[in-house]
Amino acid sequence: MASSSAARHAEDTHSVRLSVEGMNCASCVARVEKAIRAVPGVVSASVNLAAERADVRFDTSAKPAEIVDAIANVGYAAVEDTIELGIEAMNCASCVGRVEKALKAVPGVVEANVNLASEKASIRLVKGLASADMLVEAVRSAGYEARELGEERDIDREAERRDRELRLLRRDLLIAALLTLPVFVLEMGSHFVPAIHDFVMTRIGMAESRYLQFALATIVLFGPGLRFFTKGVPALLRAAPDMNSLVAIGTAAAWGYSVVATFASGFLPAATANVYYEAAAVIVTLILLGRLLEARAKGRTSEAIKHLMGLQPKTARVRRGGETLEIPIAEVRVGDMVLVRPGEKVAVDGTVAEGNSYVDESMLSGEPVPVEKTKGSEVVSGTINKTGAFTFRATKVGAATVLAQIIRMVEQAQGAKLPIQALVDHVTAWFVPAVMAVAVVTFLTWLVFGPDPALTFALVNGVAVLIIACPCAMGLATPTSIMVGTGRAAEMGVLFRKGEALQTLRSAEIVAVDKTGTLTKGRPELTDLTTAPGFDRNSVLALVAAAETRSEHPIAEAIVSAAKTMGLAISDPDTFEAIPGFGTRAEVAGKTVHVGADRLMARLGLDVSEFASEATRLGDEGKSPLYAAIDDRLAAIIAVADPLKETAPQAIRALHDLGLKVAIVTGDNRRTAEAIARQLGVDEVLAEVLPEGKVAAVRRLQADGRHVAFVGDGINDAPALAAADVGIAIGTGTDIAIESADVVLMSGDLVGVPNAIALSRATIRNIRENLFWAFAYNVVLIPVAAGALYPGYGMLLSPVFAAGAMALSSVFVVGNALRLKRFRGLERQA
Repeated sequence: MASSSAARHAEDTHSVRLSVEGMNCASCVARVEKAIRAVPGVVSASVNLAAERADVRFDTSAKPAEIVDAIANVGYAAVEDTIELGIEAMNCASCVGRVEKALKAVPGVVEANVNLASEKASIRLVKGLASADMLVEAVRSAGYEARELGEERDIDREAERRDRELRLLRRDLLIAALLTLPVFVLEMGSHFVPAIHDFVMTRIGMAESRYLQFALATIVLFGPGLRFFTKGVPALLRAAPDMNSLVAIGTAAAWGYSVVATFASGFLPAATANVYYEAAAVIVTLILLGRLLEARAKGRTSEAIKHLMGLQPKTARVRRGGETLEIPIAEVRVGDMVLVRPGEKVAVDGTVAEGNSYVDESMLSGEPVPVEKTKGSEVVSGTINKTGAFTFRATKVGAATVLAQIIRMVEQAQGAKLPIQALVDHVTAWFVPAVMAVAVVTFLTWLVFGPDPALTFALVNGVAVLIIACPCAMGLATPTSIMVGTGRAAEMGVLFRKGEALQTLRSAEIVAVDKTGTLTKGRPELTDLTTAPGFDRNSVLALVAAAETRSEHPIAEAIVSAAKTMGLAISDPDTFEAIPGFGTRAEVAGKTVHVGADRLMARLGLDVSEFASEATRLGDEGKSPLYAAIDDRLAAIIAVADPLKETAPQAIRALHDLGLKVAIVTGDNRRTAEAIARQLGVDEVLAEVLPEGKVAAVRRLQADGRHVAFVGDGINDAPALAAADVGIAIGTGTDIAIESADVVLMSGDLVGVPNAIALSRATIRNIRENLFWAFAYNVVLIPVAAGALYPGYGMLLSPVFAAGAMALSSVFVVGNALRLKRFRGLERQA
């Protein structure tokens, strides 16, 4: 007996292997084991420090989520993983709710988001507790089909599946329409066209007409319309009805009543033996039409991803073993030398080793002007070579390329569930059961209180309620707008790394901007050089640059770079001396050159007052003036500064036009910061902020309850990006995986900030329009379908018109979302 009990106990236990992060000593192991064993239902726990693994055995009373929480509560973490599934056969919001519920019920699933528009599910789970096979099985048990999506998306297979679905819908719609037309003409024509009525009565016969309608309608219902029954009836039996259930019940009720009226009319009260074959057939045909239009429109919502995926070429020309080979893109390895001819796409990321050309990088930056590429320049997968040929060394391949990162980010954003979706989820959880309840109440009310023939009125209105309800529109309202909005953003060089940022960004009230590298170019440049009488500008610049070649100071580098850009000959200095706190002294081509602040000139006994007005102007612009003396004569006043990006003024104006305040956060002295603020019309200045003080600066701006968007370069601004309500990172086109940011601007252009905010507002506005339509449609038309207008106006809604309205509601929602593809935003001024 005891052994039997032990065997049964063993059968009731489950074993899992969890990866645990953060352990580094034996005491860590002891703490984790103790925490896991304390969870009710856990039979045993063994933790391995070297493998960072926990083997846990637990019985059916244990909750896996509590095991994960127990590990977290003692300061460690069970390793999480993300799996994406493709879901088939979903067609309404209630389907989404059921699939999510099934996925979340799998032990170890932390979060599950299902997207009706993209037909995908993103699942966050604890590694070891759940697997892809368990998730797929859970989805199947809920009545849907699922498949795991690999790291490398097969766009051709996805497109083929959608094309197959469209072909099937087109075929079924054509069959349904051809068979429904004679049914509609025979029944409705007999009521409204005397000639058709006479033809039916004299040539065909009423009974024969009904037999013909029965045959045609039956083929429509159980041929093209069978999909509604194969999905709707099992869902109904699982007590989880969906839209298919509503259509199946409605059409079956109309068809079944008509069959009784045709073959056993004696069972029906007098004057109620009417047939509604045309209603059942037309409902199926119209809903198939709606699904076809919806599927075509949904296909357009993912065009941005298709375009991005289509950017990468299928093959690459690689130099190996002294010969050039054309190989599949998947076989390119880091370090390979890849050849690119004019007009070809760059296969993977890399660095130019030979040759030069101009490359169209508009897929990254949105800018149509090709970028020059020479030896040492970085090139990115998917960009298009224009004129010359070059060879580059592959540095990133496969999922590590910038293009792959972009696709991954856009997909993650498109699959996100915004906070606004919570209302939809709450409503759709009870929507279909509520509609069925309303239909039953409608039927009974008309049957008991309706005029003669009460049974006919009850049937027609009950079916109309079932058919008019549209959970599809509610399910599509949010995800379609997100897909189109984030896709359009990617085309404009704006990546929403986190889908929630699409909603949060619209609430921003103040945009805090880091100065260096964000408002400015991030590198000093020679901005001013004014010579004293008797000195030639180019000659002075050449001598000063020669004197500064031995200095490693950024100011010296800027002066030398300016001279090289102008094509001036720069001599090597004969001698060079740094004068701490003052400047530099050098002998160049027999001339003595001094470069430094006004105190160096004073030390040489030189009066700089002749440049007083120029020095004042430079100071007002936030620039610190330097002076140059040649052979002990004052030769020039010089200013080196980190210049503003050309589009910075335009971007600040656009932010103001959107009703936002702008603040500068910088480590520069207050005078320089305020000078830049005056130039740009910035509202607030937080100056002399150390890198570690940027978080405090963001908190200060949030103190009044304001929502703050922080814009930084994503390197030393990571803490501030994370602290802000929305972090916006200025990317470089090749470094976009900035983990602290919610939004990444791939072009590095500040104009992307107002574009991102404007697009965020447009997308949320579009979602609200969709939700208003979806909810208002149901709130208004369900009572009309139930007969609410009949007592006052004698009006009833035919199930046929109900089916047409239901089909068009989803098409309207998707069509409205597609309007976001026309969003233009702020154009970059040349």
